[in-house]
Amino acid sequence: MKSKIFIPALAIFLLFIMGAYFLINPSYEKSLRAKYYYEVGEYKEAYSLAKEAFSIDIYNRMAATIMTQSQTSLKYVSYIEDAQKYMQIIDEIALKENISDGDRAKISMMCNIMLSAYIKLAPSVITDEDLVKRSAEYHSKFEKLLEKVTTN
Repeated sequence: MKSKIFIPALAIFLLFIMGAYFLINPSYEKSLRAKYYYEVGEYKEAYSLAKEAFSIDIYNRMAATIMTQSQTSLKYVSYIEDAQKYMQIIDEIALKENISDGDRAKISMMCNIMLSAYIKLAPSVITDEDLVKRSAEYHSKFEKLLEKVTTN
């Protein structure tokens, strides 16, 4: 009868000790904060906190994972930002009555840059699906633009 109470009590006590260690340890505390920022899409802050946590404890796998995932997500964010900038420039060129050969070459170069940058992106299982989807959409747009510019 005592073992029915003792074993669950011991398990709860051990879980409490592990939880307290997890929350008190500065490396894991920063990892938890980094995980929060990663989940809300603040990848720079998540990367910074995870890097700090990893520098405190290089065996902190949570920090290493969040640091890597944040870095991957930041690459996607950067790709999307660049794509938006290039699309804005291309839209301005498209408003002209006559598009010169120089403008076509400029559009072609921007498309090639973005197509080659997309190849370097490598999503993981936990990369935000919205980032991956938006990047794929821009990639598709640049492929179509390149095709139009080179065929005309």
